[in-house]
Amino acid sequence: MIPRPLLALAIGALLVDPARSAAPGSGLDADDLAIAAALRDGTLASNPSYALVEDLTTTVGPRLAGTPADHRAVRWAEARFKALGYDRVWTQEVTFPYWRRGHESGAIVGAHAQPLMLTTLGGSVGTGGRPIETEVVMFPDLDALKAAPDGSLAGKIAFIDRRMERLRDGAGYGPVVGARSDGASEAARKGAVALLIRSVGTSRNRFAHTGQMRYAEGVPKIPAAALSTPDADQIARLLARGETVRVRLDLAAVEAGIGHSWNVFGEVTGREKPDEVVVIGGHLDSWDQGTGALDDGAGVAITMAAGAAIAKAPRRPARTVRVIAWASEENGLMGARQYAASVGAGWAAHQVAAESDFGAGRIYALRAGASPEAWPVVEAIGTVLAPLGIATESSGGGPGPDVGPLVALGVPWAQLAQDGTDYFDYHHTPNDTLDKIDPAALDQQVAAYAAFAWLAAETDIDFGQAPVPPAGGR
Repeated sequence: MIPRPLLALAIGALLVDPARSAAPGSGLDADDLAIAAALRDGTLASNPSYALVEDLTTTVGPRLAGTPADHRAVRWAEARFKALGYDRVWTQEVTFPYWRRGHESGAIVGAHAQPLMLTTLGGSVGTGGRPIETEVVMFPDLDALKAAPDGSLAGKIAFIDRRMERLRDGAGYGPVVGARSDGASEAARKGAVALLIRSVGTSRNRFAHTGQMRYAEGVPKIPAAALSTPDADQIARLLARGETVRVRLDLAAVEAGIGHSWNVFGEVTGREKPDEVVVIGGHLDSWDQGTGALDDGAGVAITMAAGAAIAKAPRRPARTVRVIAWASEENGLMGARQYAASVGAGWAAHQVAAESDFGAGRIYALRAGASPEAWPVVEAIGTVLAPLGIATESSGGGPGPDVGPLVALGVPWAQLAQDGTDYFDYHHTPNDTLDKIDPAALDQQVAAYAAFAWLAAETDIDFGQAPVPPAGGR
């Protein structure tokens, strides 16, 4: 429950300052802004977000899609939604290829023998029940590998050595992730028997970053693994000396039929337009090495707690707020695709969608992709978020991964951009654990999501349709 003194203070502040009493063209009045401000301050002072992510990572832990732990996480999410006071809780089944890692090892052999710290990429085949041992050929990036002559890597291991740049908004990820997703098939086209990549991450620690890869149709499937940064450096140094580097790989990954999981939904029913929805959420599954605290236990906890705060607000918003714990994000947005397929032509019932899937760093910017008529609403929301240190930006950004399939239908998006300066130190590694989370940062995010979702659901203005991205855009 939001304390009445906070609500009274927020209303008083807005009435004292006429410039803040309403936002022209936003479909929001002084009382609306006051309730959102009180919701912001109440959740900033007290909310269950840290307790939620602590409980998820402690009692469930790693949640690779389709595993028994993933199924426990689904039951956990259902129980928490109900305990938090949501009006309606339900699930939606999702199916996908079920992949298992198995044992994995690698080593440089010969005159400079030493073990390699590596991890199999998600979806990769194994080495066929016995190790592969052969020469490594290094490429500075994926484009260089693509440019290699056909057949030039026959019987060899391709190694892509592109290093990721550390940036607050995570923009260093896009230029390097293609090596992880597409590198194996490109290497196979050149005759390679396996692929190694420098980990897609910014950590200098000696552990590797996993992540999903995919095989192109009609191309042989070869095993693929990521090297820790120090081990990638070691291979690069030896090759720079003119040495021939031979590596032994032993990977036991396998695709084991069809996996099952479930999107989990919690709704706070709107008082006037219950069939129109504002969507927020995070993904429930995780990779199998850490405990999925940052990716994406934090996002699930933040949005669950925000929805719970809205359920206890002194007035429900006009529209429904739907919180989604997405299934099977890590191996191809399977839950998001299933949900978008079920929405189909009814996408216009979605006012706006936003996702928390970038760790636990504080939010620093609000951005949106909506019709121009909705921009006064975004600016009004921005005035309520500003005391949290959040700027409203009229350009840049983009939807979260699980929101993407909805945006492709036309659903408008919002981004509450988080500081990801150190996110890729931990992303998809054994080091994605609870100790990396600052509870105060979670509180700031819950406050922002609660105020954002309440106002987006309350305004009289429709967010319209997501703009068509420019050619060559995201």
